[in-house]
This record gives sequence, C-alpha cells and structure tokens, in this order.
Amino acid sequence: MSRIRVLIADDHRLFRQGLRHVCEVAGDIEVVGEAENGSQAVRLAEELQPDIVLMDVQMPEQDGVQATRLITGRNTNIRIIILSMYRQDQYVFEAIRAGAQGYLLKDIDENELLEAIRAVSRGEALVDPTLAVRVLEEFRRMSQENRGSSTAEKLTEGEMQVLRLVAQGADNKTVATRLSLSQRTVANRLSEIYRKLHVNSRTQATLLALRHGWVEIDSESSEGKAGADANEAGDRDKV
Repeated sequence: MSRIRVLIADDHRLFRQGLRHVCEVAGDIEVVGEAENGSQAVRLAEELQPDIVLMDVQMPEQDGVQATRLITGRNTNIRIIILSMYRQDQYVFEAIRAGAQGYLLKDIDENELLEAIRAVSRGEALVDPTLAVRVLEEFRRMSQENRGSSTAEKLTEGEMQVLRLVAQGADNKTVATRLSLSQRTVANRLSEIYRKLHVNSRTQATLLALRHGWVEIDSESSEGKAGADANEAGDRDKV
C-alpha cells in the first residue's frame, strides 16, 4: 500500500519538525515537504502534489485560508487539514468555504492527528469536536434560508441520493452499500456533483445542499454522525 504523502505548512520551524517526526514514525505517512508561509505552501503543493496538506491558519505572506483556496482551486485531489490554535467560528467557516476537509486544534495528541490524516485521505471531513456543534448549528441555520434553487435541477436523482447521504455524514463505502452501487460509481457521482455545484469537497457540497434546503440535518442525525465519527477517527467529528 502506498504511503500518504503530506506537506506541512507552518511558520514555526519547531512545530514543523514535531509534525514531521509524528508523521514519519507512523510508517504509512511520508512527509514530502515543508512550507514556512502560505505562498510557499501553494507553490510546493503544485510542485509536489501531496495527498494531504497540514496547514496553519496564521502565516506570513498568505494566510492558511487564502493558501487553501488557491490549492484546492487548482487541484481538488489535494486535501487540506487546518491545524490552528483558534476556536473562533470565523476561522472554521472561512476554512471550510475555502475547501478545507478538516479543522483541528493544535492541542490534539499525535494519535488523533494520525487518525485524522488517514480519515481525510479516505475522503472524510473532520472538525474538532469542541467546534462541531457550532458548525452543525450553522448548517441548520443555513438550511432554513434561501430554500430552492435552479442549481438543484442540474443534479440527477441518483446524484441527489448520493448528496443526501454525504450530507448525513456517510462515507463512500456506506453510500455504496445503501444505494447498491459500487464505490467507483459513488466516487464518479461525487465528482460530477462537485463539477455541477462548482465546489471541491464534500464539506462544501454539504454546505450548499443545506443552504438551499435540499437536505436537512436534524438533532438525531447530528448525534448519530458525531458518534460514528468518534469511533472511526479518534473522537474527531465529521461534517
């Protein structure tokens, strides 16, 4: 099995070295480069084509949100995990809108970080559990606004079925099982959904679906989703 290729972007050298050590001793993760600012992160992401970028929020030249937007805009196959000291909602929502698949606080332990990298490499989206409730509340708020859009007409019924399950937190394997499809078919439908909705992650697709009222997340599904993700990804909550 090929190792997960990771690029580390943080302006603190000691923190980068610590992340490199944690990743490299895991065995299934390879650190392919380090960036000390946002501009360098964008350049190295394009040159090295990592699977995952571990991205700090506050960096010189370009911040992590700006760098995330540029990286995901150029290559949707590169997945971004924001590692931040900040719990403020504005950073979380800006990062998600920019295309980040994960937003984790820097006080997580090394095992949680490794599981998060593996989960995001599988296509899951993760938010620190101390922030997840507020994110889900924002999802519910947006689902009550601007219901209905001609954009929904662009999706086939099969694509809408996939989108609804993804919005509920199902991974590709679960979606395939529930809809009696192959995982390849699910992945193809997701790619088509991203193209039609002009997004580049399942998190952004979920945000858009909720904003327009195509799907809803109620309290029961939110709790169920958080519990499932805690088991699968080191107590990190998926959105």
